[in-house]
Amino acid sequence: MHADDIIALYSRRGSSLYFGEPVTVAEHGLQAAYFARTAGASDALVLAALLHDVGHLIDLAPDDIAQWDSDAHHEIIGSRWLSSRFGPKVYEPVRLHVPAKRYLCATDANYARVLSAASVQTLKLQGGPMSREEIESFEHEPYHRDAVLLRRCDDQGKVSGLRTPGFENYRDLIGHLSGGPM
Repeated sequence: MHADDIIALYSRRGSSLYFGEPVTVAEHGLQAAYFARTAGASDALVLAALLHDVGHLIDLAPDDIAQWDSDAHHEIIGSRWLSSRFGPKVYEPVRLHVPAKRYLCATDANYARVLSAASVQTLKLQGGPMSREEIESFEHEPYHRDAVLLRRCDDQGKVSGLRTPGFENYRDLIGHLSGGPM
């Protein structure tokens, strides 16, 4: 069952601090899902927000972000993993959430100010703000708007001590959305 596998993965590997942030990887996902739900996102996008960093749990990177000398491409790793379990409404925004950061840096003059120090550091490894050509290409992606909302929830989900519903509260959602195309 996918819900058991996902909850077990986050239970096993999600308790480490989230790369220079004041929350764990699991807390970060739970907070991003909380903010997605608060923003009125679809169930699929709430689940994408919950699982957007699963790539970090599958392909472990150094815990100290200062040791990163290249991008981990966690969005690609996570999206591929999710694509065998969920439809594109879940895995495509996950694939696009890093490009969405680069997009927002290029198109929203105020966006860079909301980035945490760790996100600023990883932005450099991820290619910096998008070029005009990259912006046009990104805007042609079918799930780019969902990815932008996911990205904003990702940026919000770094609050030390914020209480949110736990993974068990998403068990039915995971079960409902797993398996077929959406």
